[in-house]
Amino acid sequence: MIPIRDTIPSRTAPVMTWMLIAVNSAVFLYETSLDPATQERLFYLFGLVPARYSHPDWALRLGLPPGGYSSFLTCMFLHGGWIHLIGNMWTLWIFGDNVEELMGPARFLFFYLLTGVISGITHFYTNIDSPVPTVGASGAIAGVLGAYFVLFPHSRIIVLFPIFLFPFFFEVPAGVYLLFWAATQLLSGTVAGVAGERVAGVAWWAHVGGFASGMVLYRFFLIRGRGRPRRLEQDELGVEGAWTRSYQSR
Repeated sequence: MIPIRDTIPSRTAPVMTWMLIAVNSAVFLYETSLDPATQERLFYLFGLVPARYSHPDWALRLGLPPGGYSSFLTCMFLHGGWIHLIGNMWTLWIFGDNVEELMGPARFLFFYLLTGVISGITHFYTNIDSPVPTVGASGAIAGVLGAYFVLFPHSRIIVLFPIFLFPFFFEVPAGVYLLFWAATQLLSGTVAGVAGERVAGVAWWAHVGGFASGMVLYRFFLIRGRGRPRRLEQDELGVEGAWTRSYQSR
């Protein structure tokens, strides 16, 4: 299922969400200007390579300087291709504005970076010997999804579900959609662990770590008064909304 949009309009301009999309896009355009060898070197230097920390002798032989813990931060601004970038930025565009509205731009940025780092740490401990660079903003975005899951579970998500090349659009509650997404990450991470490899080249456990940390940490970043229960919009109630006006959500 591909998310198209949610049904909760933001009442303030999501400035930090726009800035994050702009920075990620600018870095990716820089990547595309590099030759393949230089780009690979960039990924090893600024991407997250677990073996760099678990096997420092190997890292030195590869020419990677010791330390380099800033990679837990810089890796989330690198992307491996257009589809990787567009998928991540599209998801951030859909879900980031509402979370940012409740946190404010500065707190939202710190929340985004913190959950991104936690997702990287989760990936490190679940793939501790991996020599493969991990790049992408999906761990930090998973943190945003975790916060959205708790704050807006009754929001409606318009999704695209292609069947035999025919696009079908339908609406699902955000809580259902995000719970399904988190379950697929957990299941895929478990399968990858059993198989002893990163299935399809995706850092599943980074997504799980980001999502879980977002669910737990969001409350420490809310602007006072903005996380209180609110009246649901009519389209968040579904069919039962025609019969009642008393529902509330966080």
